Amino acid sequence: MAIKVKLEGTVAGTVSVDDLTRAIKNSIDRSGMPEDQARLMAHHVLNFFGYSERIIDNVLEPEDRDAFYMLEDSGILTTEREETTLYDGREWRIHYWMFKKERILELAEAQRQKEEAQKDSTLYDRLIEDVWTTRGKPGEPPPSDEDQPLAM
Repeated sequence: MAIKVKLEGTVAGTVSVDDLTRAIKNSIDRSGMPEDQARLMAHHVLNFFGYSERIIDNVLEPEDRDAFYMLEDSGILTTEREETTLYDGREWRIHYWMFKKERILELAEAQRQKEEAQKDSTLYDRLIEDVWTTRGKPGEPPPSDEDQPLAM
């Protein structure tokens, strides 16, 4: 699922579930949100937007609104307000939620780079420093791989 977004001063683009998942995972907390929770939240948010660029705040339940505020704090969503005058002269305010596409793509790319760096790490990167200074005595067989401590 993806939604097309056109923001003022930018070219239309698409926010995919994967991009939004990575952005959420990279923005909520630095210890990292589990992938499955971030994906569920991304689907939940995209279901509200459908193919629209913005949604009206009135469609949200309080729990959903709390999640939207959390995403606003992390820079993924933003709000907009429109005021109109009713026939009887009263002012009426309409609140909208919109994606901040640039921030989503920035966070998604940062998360993608983290994931690639983790994939590229080798066994040597996970070894503790003492491994390089500990060796058997000359003439003794080298220690097996099972004896080598790994850094966690």
